[in-house]
Amino acid sequence: MAFKDNLIRARGHLVFLTGLAAGLALVLWLEDLGEGSPVQAAGMDTAMNALADDPLAVLDTIEPLPLAIRGESSAEDLAHAAVAWRYFENNTNPETGLANSVNNYPSTTMWETGSYLVAVLSAERLGLIDRNEAEGRLSAVLTSLQSLRLFDGMLPNKAYHARTLELVNYQNQPVDLGLGWSALDIARMVGALGLVSRNHPALAAEVETLVAAWSLDEMVEDGELIGMNIAGDTLRRDQEGRVGYEQYAAKAMMLFGFDTWRAYEVADNLMIQEVEGQPIPVDTRLHRNVTPAFVVSEPYLFDGLEFGFDARSLRFASAIYRAQEARWARTGILTAVSESHIDEPPYFTYSSVWGGGAPWAVMTFSGDRLDSRRTVATKAAFAWDALFGTDYTATLVAEIAELADPERGWPEGFYEGGEVNGSVTANTNALVLAALSFKATGPLMRSAE
Repeated sequence: MAFKDNLIRARGHLVFLTGLAAGLALVLWLEDLGEGSPVQAAGMDTAMNALADDPLAVLDTIEPLPLAIRGESSAEDLAHAAVAWRYFENNTNPETGLANSVNNYPSTTMWETGSYLVAVLSAERLGLIDRNEAEGRLSAVLTSLQSLRLFDGMLPNKAYHARTLELVNYQNQPVDLGLGWSALDIARMVGALGLVSRNHPALAAEVETLVAAWSLDEMVEDGELIGMNIAGDTLRRDQEGRVGYEQYAAKAMMLFGFDTWRAYEVADNLMIQEVEGQPIPVDTRLHRNVTPAFVVSEPYLFDGLEFGFDARSLRFASAIYRAQEARWARTGILTAVSESHIDEPPYFTYSSVWGGGAPWAVMTFSGDRLDSRRTVATKAAFAWDALFGTDYTATLVAEIAELADPERGWPEGFYEGGEVNGSVTANTNALVLAALSFKATGPLMRSAE
């Protein structure tokens, strides 16, 4: 099939350093937002009266939590970080330099390869590896990314074999054509590449060459992020992203000068659902056009730890965190929810603050409820503690710490019934490293000096 003949290609001209500088102006606000905000808190009863007319006005009343950058690492922090780094020591493929997405499973996506880059940068800041090892690992990834066969010659496929670099499906079986591309996954990778350039200027030219070789303009259309999917014998272009993920991905693309203004804006697709007395920002659109959209911790954790919150994302994150703490206060059930791999079919769930039309729903990829597999997520516990450092987050980390596996890395967490969710993944261990790095030096976009 001559797919290229069916698509309009309008390759833009990237000016890397200018785009990166512009992006920094957006994302390096972190320290000034934690305390002394001019926006005053309002009671939920008063705020919710404005719901029907202006959801953003309600969310603007959220009192942002102060950030908890400590400026140093404790011995316990470094021990926890070493457990997380063991995952990448075990799962980096020497043939390609790429890391497995799940323990001993040689498949990866752009999202999880981005997580590996974040893990390397964080491990370097924590002193687990020296600068030479970090640069060697990062350079190996860049070399492999430059040699990938792109989907339809445009952008990275949704999945690759981590040892052979073959295009694969989600069962890690080679597929000649591929699966299409994920705009969110690629944007996450683009953001990670921006972090690499920021922290390792010697690699900036390699990053620029790589990004210029990808047709990134194909996934930005009228300010939105566009994915590519195969539907029968045709290609289908679909808008990607819902509130939270969409803004995180838009920020990443802005680092490279792409005008993702519509993806960054939330007003047109925003409603509020009250959960545990907190106004939770929820997308009015359906998740994958099937079920009501959900809210999880994940995109807000990445945003704060990697780029630094902006004024809006800090308020959203504060409400989402407070709802989880409030559920624990009301029920005595530890709550730290996000998307997670699970160690039994269907192997992946979204443990939500709000999802599928209800609070605290656990949703499968296909939109079914699976509340019995609600996970107290390792990555959420460490990341909320790094960002906000409350008594409750300290309790979460203390409980999660008992799951440490020095031989394999951190598992996903534990189910609310107490059983360990024993899946071990790149994403969780990268987020643990990013969280512990943040405690010491702030977001990865900020200089560590």
